[in-house]
Amino acid sequence: MSCLSTGRCIGESVGVIRPYEDRDREACRDLYRVLTQWHRDLYGDQSIHADRDPRDFFDEHLATVGPDRIWVADDDGSILGFVGLIVEGAKGELEPIVVSPDARGSGVGRALGEQVIAAARELGLRRLDVRPVARNDGAIRFFHELGFVTLGQLELMIYLEEPKDWPVHARLADRDFRA
Repeated sequence: MSCLSTGRCIGESVGVIRPYEDRDREACRDLYRVLTQWHRDLYGDQSIHADRDPRDFFDEHLATVGPDRIWVADDDGSILGFVGLIVEGAKGELEPIVVSPDARGSGVGRALGEQVIAAARELGLRRLDVRPVARNDGAIRFFHELGFVTLGQLELMIYLEEPKDWPVHARLADRDFRA
């Protein structure tokens, strides 16, 4: 068993959540290609980002976010997924979260998401946002279960400090949100 900084322990099938290292670059680039293909299939449009290698998007993400804000799920040297945290002032964004198709449903995504939430709290951020594509009900349900329950311009957010007196509710993807 391995334990995250959140105190949550994960089973051997999930591996270890650890900070990104240079040796993870090619595996993360390959996972970015998987993410791009997921979006192509979701929208039924194989031309999405067809003009360039989707793996290059990881390099751009790494340059923007920095290696200290990316975590990987490592199962004895096999990278099962990765997640990034973009920080702007007191706000953060979980972007992206990518899990290998073979590891989906094993808890890898949840462990990665919880790692970012814990890191955002440790940084003292006030809010953490995530923006799944609107037609991805599975992602909306996943993020809702992680605690992203506030709608803002069709962005899902988790408030790290509980907001007061929000009586209005909205329903999306069979889930309740504050609006």
